[in-house]
Amino acid sequence: MGSFLPYKDRQLTIILSNWLSTCLIEFIVLGELKLNKNKKLFGTSGIRGVVNVNLTPMLALEVGLAVATHTKSGNIVVGHDTRVSSPMMEHSLISGLLGGGSNVCMLGLTPTPLLAFLTRELNAKAGVMITASHNPPEYNGIKLFNTDSLVFDDGQQNQIEEIIRNKLFTRPSWQNIGTVTSLDESHRYLKAIQKNVVLEKKWRVILDPGCGATCNIAPTLFRMLGCDVITMNAQPDGFFPGRLPLPEPESLQYLCQMVKNLHADVGIAYDGDGDRMVAIDEKGAFAPLDQILAAFASHVVRMNNGGIVVTNLESSMCFEKMVESYGGVVVRTKVGDVRVAAAIKRHTAVFGGEPCGAWIHPQHHFCPDGILSSILLLKTLEEVNKTLSSFVSDVPHFPMIRREVTCLDDVKSKVIENLESRLPSLFPEHKKVSTIDGVRLTLKEGWVLIRPSGTEPLLRLTVEAESKEEAEKTMKKCLKMVEKLIKGATR
Repeated sequence: MGSFLPYKDRQLTIILSNWLSTCLIEFIVLGELKLNKNKKLFGTSGIRGVVNVNLTPMLALEVGLAVATHTKSGNIVVGHDTRVSSPMMEHSLISGLLGGGSNVCMLGLTPTPLLAFLTRELNAKAGVMITASHNPPEYNGIKLFNTDSLVFDDGQQNQIEEIIRNKLFTRPSWQNIGTVTSLDESHRYLKAIQKNVVLEKKWRVILDPGCGATCNIAPTLFRMLGCDVITMNAQPDGFFPGRLPLPEPESLQYLCQMVKNLHADVGIAYDGDGDRMVAIDEKGAFAPLDQILAAFASHVVRMNNGGIVVTNLESSMCFEKMVESYGGVVVRTKVGDVRVAAAIKRHTAVFGGEPCGAWIHPQHHFCPDGILSSILLLKTLEEVNKTLSSFVSDVPHFPMIRREVTCLDDVKSKVIENLESRLPSLFPEHKKVSTIDGVRLTLKEGWVLIRPSGTEPLLRLTVEAESKEEAEKTMKKCLKMVEKLIKGATR
């Protein structure tokens, strides 16, 4: 298979064997993980949890065994982000893969999109990324990819959970356990982008990897493309001392100041694993996430003379207004890049993304890619001959309000079921109802979405309207109904 080399790293094999022995002792002493039948392991973006609380080395080992069982062994690519717990989780997971008969290619520290890309390029049976993406440093997670770079879908995730729940692990004899190879194949990713993207301008760019997985490869790629690059928070550090892994306006004030003071063309910040990016314009202002997504999507549609683009139910209605103005068609999905990516492939879409900064470019691969997105953003600005602030200003802005209401997990489904029948009657002038993720009503001058959180005991309410007054009025009516339904469901 491709670049998988048929040799054994004796020292690494010894270390992993010792690690497997330690995990098996823990397995015996602490008892097996009991997966509650009503509690799912996978959320909207893989498995996540607080390390050594609800995400343990023992769970990582069982996920490794389950992946080896599900894929019937074969070659598996594994990478991790900069989190302090990532090496621990990686060793446990690899022990499970080896114990299940899989051969492992260790990529080491790598961004999630690069791992997904190499899973396809190396023709691996699957790719496994150890990361909690934008979550705080005490979290970690496990994300699984198919050989086509798509994340495991709901059906595959359910199969992994079923294998773990019922201990249906494949256990080959000792002479058939897997082997480990360490490889650095990042040059494949760099060459692929260089081949497809040529920048004409010498952009002055300030990059903020946030001490995450893009620390090395993002500055390297921008420089290879001829950019004048300045970096901050570009040293790998799992404590994330410069800022938290989530790139948001409050944590990027220093980046904004640097862009303005150093007269840069643009600033780019990535999340912990590099599947998201956000941009700072030449004036030092944070580019609004919904507006920059809509602007980029409409440009892709214009360059393709139409086409389908995909986004989630929480995206602003400015997305339709921009995309449809260039003859594009919008498909909306449940929240989560897993759903967006699957819809992109199903509909042969030209682009898709979420307003959190997770953009998917199917002509390259199906994983949200912050590094690639930031490069393609610069290329787009060259093609339209605009600054970032001007590019984004073309998109209309509508007031959006978000609220969260505490709702116990065991009554969420009942409340949502009641909302499906009652919320439309609260807004008799509504145009459309969607129930693919909670309840979403398209109104005459806006929309409302009420959906259950996949990770917390909450209901999330989002309202967008053409005026702030109308948005607040709509939110007030929704909150009143939701609180009444929750109270009735918990009696």
